[in-house]
Amino acid sequence: MHATNCLVQCEEMIREGSSTFYKAFGYLPSPRKEAVYVIYAFCRMIDDSVDEPERSLYSIDELEHHLNELATAEGHFIWPALRWLFQQFPNLQKAPFYKQMEGQRRDLVQTEYNTMEELEHYCYLVAGTVGEMLLPVLHESPDEKVVESGVYLGKAMQIVNIVRDIGEDKRRGRRYVPLDWMQECGYSEECFQAEDVNEGLKQLILKLEQKAKEWFALGLRDLDTYPTSSAFSVELAALFYGSILDAVKSNEYQVFRKRAYVSGVQKASMLLSIMRRYNMSNHKAESSAVS
Repeated sequence: MHATNCLVQCEEMIREGSSTFYKAFGYLPSPRKEAVYVIYAFCRMIDDSVDEPERSLYSIDELEHHLNELATAEGHFIWPALRWLFQQFPNLQKAPFYKQMEGQRRDLVQTEYNTMEELEHYCYLVAGTVGEMLLPVLHESPDEKVVESGVYLGKAMQIVNIVRDIGEDKRRGRRYVPLDWMQECGYSEECFQAEDVNEGLKQLILKLEQKAKEWFALGLRDLDTYPTSSAFSVELAALFYGSILDAVKSNEYQVFRKRAYVSGVQKASMLLSIMRRYNMSNHKAESSAVS
């Protein structure tokens, strides 16, 4: 399969799976833009292999095997796309992908988290690793501090995911919100099982929001070292994602029966505000987003 066709199919996956990431990273120049699409597509396949195994073409063990044997892997557009990715960005390593698989496998055996320390490690495995994947694509020469910032940004986004998906995850038999923080906020396991939306849940979500904000700040601290187009996309993605927590509060903390989302109008407003700070014209930004 020709690499160009494979990249188009990866773009379709991110367009359908995450309008937030597709919009934010669509302003990157080629080949960075296409590289982000490939990384997203493979991470989506890893996630789906655990969360929706009945719809996944591969088990997580099969994905790991094909990544091990990437030079000869066939049967899906992701394999030539990944070969293109590693050829285009030789500093990108396979290690973060294996770590993410480790994190997704954890979902098969661990359904509850007792401490924030446990949860932070999980956030690193499933999302901080994405920062490690993206840095060789987005940054010319990331040092250890810049990579650490990328990891913090991924972990911040995962906290947002956890808050937004409390109800959906509960229906899958999972509780990611850590028990020690629940107890600190006066939100019992019985309240969680009963899906009570009370002051304890509000305090728990606000505590998680504060942690996410801390990690977002750390994640964005080195933006001045990025190429301008990468800095723009990273900041836009962070702003889009962080605003999901505002939507949770607008929903009066109802995370069990109502999914928080950010409207297109809200995203357009955020986009314009960042474009002004980066001195980007609307025409230039929109042109950059066209594949």
